[in-house]
Amino acid sequence: MIELTLIGIGTGNPQHLTRQAEAAMRAQDLILIPRKGAGKDDLAGLRRAICDAVLSGAARPQIAEFDLPTRDPAIPDYLERVEAWHDAIAEVWQQTITAHRPNGEPGTDPKAETTKVGFLVWGDPSLYDSTMRIARRLEAHSQTSLRVIPGITSIQALTAAHGVPLNDIGAAVLITTGRQLRDKGWPATADRLVVMLDGECSFQSLASQRQPVTIYWTAYAGMENEINISGPLDAVSDQIIQTRAAARTEHGWIMDIYLLER
Repeated sequence: MIELTLIGIGTGNPQHLTRQAEAAMRAQDLILIPRKGAGKDDLAGLRRAICDAVLSGAARPQIAEFDLPTRDPAIPDYLERVEAWHDAIAEVWQQTITAHRPNGEPGTDPKAETTKVGFLVWGDPSLYDSTMRIARRLEAHSQTSLRVIPGITSIQALTAAHGVPLNDIGAAVLITTGRQLRDKGWPATADRLVVMLDGECSFQSLASQRQPVTIYWTAYAGMENEINISGPLDAVSDQIIQTRAAARTEHGWIMDIYLLER
């Protein structure tokens, strides 16, 4: 039996860990850390640093790293490509757990013992993250139970960095993606948008907006190298694009998020 716990660890700042998350980490037999390839070693390094900060002593869980599969560009349909990618990740998870579970040595029956396996998730597992969907695949094909520990999200880090509320008084806020903003424009039912997963600076598509738009943009939210830019969109758009490109070149990767207000 595998008890799989998805642990929200915040946005890369060890101080974002909740006491519940720390207790869950200490309770595991095995913690999985993905490696995302060249140029993204910082992400695995941050997970290792968080483990070092929280875990100590003889009862320290085993740490196992694995290479994360990439999406297959030969699959033309976006959703099919993502589904195939998640299948591949679930298979790697299963192989890594089987290879490293402490009570799975030769001569024992892994199904007869319970292994507690933790996976450290950026932010919160519920927000634009696929680990719960991948974990459900393990539940469907093996003796696996699932537990989720919430974490501080990049949205909270964004609004805290800029000192702004997420929503106006009694008003709605919409959380969406860069792809949705580019393809469908500004939704008529919201005056504030939080935009995630945007690698193309899709706020550029709002140049024709009749109402003035303010942007609050943050990269590496909550981390030591956090970058914040805010102001009227037409005044700071170019600055954000240039700053983002330079930061990605410097670090080899970037995570950014922004709030739009009109």
